[in-house]
Amino acid sequence: MDGGMEPECNKLMMESINKNYVEMDEYPVTTELQNRCVNMIARLFHAPLGHGEAAVGVGTVGSSEAIMLAGLAFKRRWQNKRKAHGLPYDNPNIVTGANIQVCWEKFAKYFEVEIKKVKLREGYYVMDPEKAVKMVDENTIFVAAILGSTLTGEFEDVKLLNDLLVEKNNQTGWETPIHVDAASGGFIAPFLYPELEWDFRLPLVKSINVSGHKYGLVYAGIGWVVWRSKSDLPNELIFHINYLGADQPTFTLNFSKGSSQVIAQYYQLIRLGFEGYRNVMDNCHQNMMILREGLEKTRHFSIISKENGSDGLFRPTRCPQMQNTSPFSES
Repeated sequence: MDGGMEPECNKLMMESINKNYVEMDEYPVTTELQNRCVNMIARLFHAPLGHGEAAVGVGTVGSSEAIMLAGLAFKRRWQNKRKAHGLPYDNPNIVTGANIQVCWEKFAKYFEVEIKKVKLREGYYVMDPEKAVKMVDENTIFVAAILGSTLTGEFEDVKLLNDLLVEKNNQTGWETPIHVDAASGGFIAPFLYPELEWDFRLPLVKSINVSGHKYGLVYAGIGWVVWRSKSDLPNELIFHINYLGADQPTFTLNFSKGSSQVIAQYYQLIRLGFEGYRNVMDNCHQNMMILREGLEKTRHFSIISKENGSDGLFRPTRCPQMQNTSPFSES
């Protein structure tokens, strides 16, 4: 979905190619545009914000960096709470499905967090919420749900996960939260499935990431991570820089990077608006249905994706009888 944008947007990107995103004092307009994007995306995801209240979030190179930042915030909050209660804080883990993207493996390895995977099974290629909640323990810093699985494009049942986790938290006294990896689905669900509860409407969802360079309709690489509230992002992770005199808070893994993608994201959000994005996603869905029907008519493919909540992202696969082994049996 990072194909051509309008010539006017391309021109804006070229004009800003020499601007460093991190120089907030030198290029304050870029900072303002980033903040506006964060506010629009957070409200799209139903963040509980009051009138005029600024959302908490940041632009990133992509969803990989966004996931790293969200994971670090969860880890630090969990560690702080454990320290305050005099409990061990050296063995954190996350629970997620075996269908995760490789960036989750990177987060676990780079930041020393155990990753506990819910195995997939034939005919069910996403994380089972019931199995996931059973794997949660006192060292679980969060459960990661995926809105748009890499394997099939399917949306995981975040609502059921939230409800089951609320029940377990009440029984145990834990406060295990949820992060939603909406890299693909974050710019699809609000427009095609507005009634689907997967975002900040669910109380345990504390942060969400989304890729602007996927269905956000911007060239690579731009991603976004937004938090439910300020309390979900520990202050000690925020750096304050004053190279040019004024205090500027920053929370990113990368420091210097271009401003072009941020400007392009703002352009797309303003240019298309809610109705425009909905029309684009609806068109993608209709094209998908035509392709799906065509593949089914060949009788060489079996469509394994569920239709509800995943049509715009489905991935065709060869029929089981044409495979020697199932790629999911040992996942």
